[in-house]
Amino acid sequence: MSDPAEKTPDGRYIIVRGRLWRTSNPDLDPAERERLVGELMDARRAVGSAMKQGDKTAQKAARSRVHAAKVALGERGPVWWDDGAPDYNRHLLKNTPYAGADTKDG
Repeated sequence: MSDPAEKTPDGRYIIVRGRLWRTSNPDLDPAERERLVGELMDARRAVGSAMKQGDKTAQKAARSRVHAAKVALGERGPVWWDDGAPDYNRHLLKNTPYAGADTKDG
């Protein structure tokens, strides 16, 4: 198994190769989270299959499913926190207020 990803101190992001990626909403019901992760994995497999087949229409549909699952998980779209803090999803760590902050393992 791979090493757990580093997280920002507030747990809102994981840090991958110096870039912030929003974590899923920790307040999701566990069964709903499991269902959504399953849908995300199915959609990702569908993207790969469509790419191997060279089917651009299927690839676009599968990518749309990936996006919808990520929005439902809280990894994209509106932020899941309610304190008004800005979203730094996909930003380089060094260009955010998290630069220099202690991070923790997942």
